[in-house]
Amino acid sequence: MKDLFGKAILDYQLGNYTEDIKTETSISEEDDLPLPYLFRGYDEMPAIEKRAMDLSKGRVLDVGCGAGSHSLYLQNEKHLDVLSIDISEGAVKASGMRGLKNVRLQNVMELEGEKFDTILLLMNGAGMCGRLKKISAFLLKLKTLLNEGGQVLMDSSDIVYMFDRDDDGGYWIPTDMDYYGEVDYYVRYKGEEEPPIDWMYIDYDTLANAAQANGFNSELILEGDHYDYLARLTTA
Repeated sequence: MKDLFGKAILDYQLGNYTEDIKTETSISEEDDLPLPYLFRGYDEMPAIEKRAMDLSKGRVLDVGCGAGSHSLYLQNEKHLDVLSIDISEGAVKASGMRGLKNVRLQNVMELEGEKFDTILLLMNGAGMCGRLKKISAFLLKLKTLLNEGGQVLMDSSDIVYMFDRDDDGGYWIPTDMDYYGEVDYYVRYKGEEEPPIDWMYIDYDTLANAAQANGFNSELILEGDHYDYLARLTTA
């Protein structure tokens, strides 16, 4: 991986901001992801992220911390003990430069021997398991990292609206798709392109069913303006 996300985040942190990240999926056209948005404060966060910040408690694991904006708020404003992890070396470096006290280059699936009261998976954090067939292993891993009474706060979107409707009002989903929320995700930055990664948007009902099958209770905390939502998972 070229770590284009990390390169872009580090560029912004170092004052070398000249262009935004470009993203595209197998079912959507290219779009810009403005770098300043990754450095937003609490007041600039959407309602779903603000609610997640408000609900966070105890020792927190921020999975896929990116530029560290959520972790910095929890560390500096709520004075929580936060471990921030990401698989992007550039993001980890930039987050440390921004003042995160405990940030680590780490894949959550390989994290061992630590427990948390809150696990955060924001900016479609539920999608990082890539494919629906991997959701059970992903959720079971998160369970091993939770203290008794702990919670997982994750957001995602139901992207069924992106598909055409038939005359009966149903959605026309291609038959070669295992699950309509699975996409190939492309990132481009400054003339370079990453190989596509497996990514997933998971609707709440599918997440809730997977959660129940793997020993979690699920709660729909908040729905956003565009098919997005915040869910809380707790151990059953």
